[in-house]
Amino acid sequence: MQSTEWLVRYRRFLKRRNCSGHTVKNYMSILHHFIVWQQTPLLTVTHKEMGCYVEHLLKTRKPKTINCHLGAIRAFFDYLIDDEGIALTNPVRKKQVLRLPRPLPKHLKDDQVSALFREIKELRDRAIFMLMLRCGLRVDEIAQLTMDGIEFQNRQIFVSNGKGSKDRIVYMSEDARSALQDYLKKREGSKTKRVFLVQKGPLTGRPISVRGIQKRIEYYAKKTAIPVSCHHLRHTMATQLLNADADLVTIQDLLGHSRVTTTQRYCRVSNLKVQRDYYKAIEAVLRRSQETAEDGLGLNDFIPTAINN
Repeated sequence: MQSTEWLVRYRRFLKRRNCSGHTVKNYMSILHHFIVWQQTPLLTVTHKEMGCYVEHLLKTRKPKTINCHLGAIRAFFDYLIDDEGIALTNPVRKKQVLRLPRPLPKHLKDDQVSALFREIKELRDRAIFMLMLRCGLRVDEIAQLTMDGIEFQNRQIFVSNGKGSKDRIVYMSEDARSALQDYLKKREGSKTKRVFLVQKGPLTGRPISVRGIQKRIEYYAKKTAIPVSCHHLRHTMATQLLNADADLVTIQDLLGHSRVTTTQRYCRVSNLKVQRDYYKAIEAVLRRSQETAEDGLGLNDFIPTAINN
């Protein structure tokens, strides 16, 4: 069977698994790039040749992108082995995956948030970025948001088919609800189900794209000299909730994280909560030390015997 035929069948397989159109397109692009590069038949590819492919990618690609390539190729060979019944060893080894730095999630400080929104006076843009900041919506979730997903009375939004094809409910703060209502008053008359629309140019009245939203935040970032992206607003929301002592599992649910470990990364940037917890605990320690000193006990008497030994 030719490589092209396998790719066609694999595309159908991905669609049967309900993978998003973006995922299918990305996988097909990666596999096409790999097949064009390698000179040997697919079934004879070895882990050594995969190592050469990684070296080839390192010339033009970032490590994170290379890992995406390796993941897509490994998944394709798994398909050939498990679903096509082809006897071969997957040439992509786990140890070939590149180690990546784990930078802390970036978020805005309170004064940066205030400065940013002072400049966002356009009603549509203000509503878009307020929903990101207060509801933790991703940029693609904003672009896909429909009118029937909004419940103003209950102050909640139904996010349909979010990342990982998951649905969830998020809630609106009063300022986010007000910003959205102000925009929708201006938008009245449109029959388009999508909430946020293009307002200028030949595409006026059509749903705004993900890239269109990203260009708007880039415009405001340049105007205010604040290094901000759409995802920074989502990170800011998570950090602010954690600093306000919201439960980690609650934040996980609001953000739509599959694993709580992803949400736990925000603990490392939530300095205000760590600071409060530290001072609260250390005050208790100092009180106990003072009480012990007043009772005539020395520090060594205060330390447990097991520690002294």
